[in-house]
Amino acid sequence: MSDEQKPTQANNPLHGVTLEAMVTALVDFYGWGGLGERIPVRCFNVDPSVTSSLRFLRKTPWAREKVEGLYLFMLREQRRAGQRPVR
Repeated sequence: MSDEQKPTQANNPLHGVTLEAMVTALVDFYGWGGLGERIPVRCFNVDPSVTSSLRFLRKTPWAREKVEGLYLFMLREQRRAGQRPVR
């Protein structure tokens, strides 16, 4: 593969990870309560569901950025603890 054909996202840990996969992994790791404490938005604290969270996050760029940042933090924590990352 030449330099021109190499994937441009090779070092991006978010490449290929859907928003749904991120939310699901965060809920599995922190639970809804822990997720709502770390990112205090209504969709995580009041009658939370993956569907309602995705609807909100797709319309709210600042909240999506916080979810992506927390997801990256979770991956780093898992690596430090020697756990297999949740994906």
